[in-house]
Amino acid sequence: MVIHPGPAASGIPVRCTMVSVLALRGSGAGAQVLLLRRAGPYLQGAWSYVAGHVEDGETGAQAALRELGEETGLVPTAFYATSFCEQVYFTAAIEIVPAFVARIAAGAEPHLNPEHSAYQWLTVDAAANAVPFGSQRDLIAHVRREFIERTPAAVLRIDGA
Repeated sequence: MVIHPGPAASGIPVRCTMVSVLALRGSGAGAQVLLLRRAGPYLQGAWSYVAGHVEDGETGAQAALRELGEETGLVPTAFYATSFCEQVYFTAAIEIVPAFVARIAAGAEPHLNPEHSAYQWLTVDAAANAVPFGSQRDLIAHVRREFIERTPAAVLRIDGA
């Protein structure tokens, strides 16, 4: 969905066309975050978590689950909205990116699609140090507080995962 200022308004458009997914394995001090190395021309070589565009007719949660499956082949054992949205300025628009958490079974390994050249399961601190953007580090910090150091609010769980 793209929200544009009205005809008499001026300013920077705000849109929400993407989602982010942090795949988590383990718990407490042993929790790990999945990062993927970008292989395409956009952010080539950068480490990031799963992210992608919302397709027509999809909800954010549907897009997040689809992207997780397409990029990694992983199926979550539990799936959550985070109540956190990244905010990024991209080419003349502010992008609001809702984030999700996918709990992954111990020992599960991803099968990457061509968008990525490698993966690694990292501690939360190592993952925060590996990502290129401050909003990504903010999301990882939020997930640490709300999904690793405490039990997430039940209302955030999305059934059907």
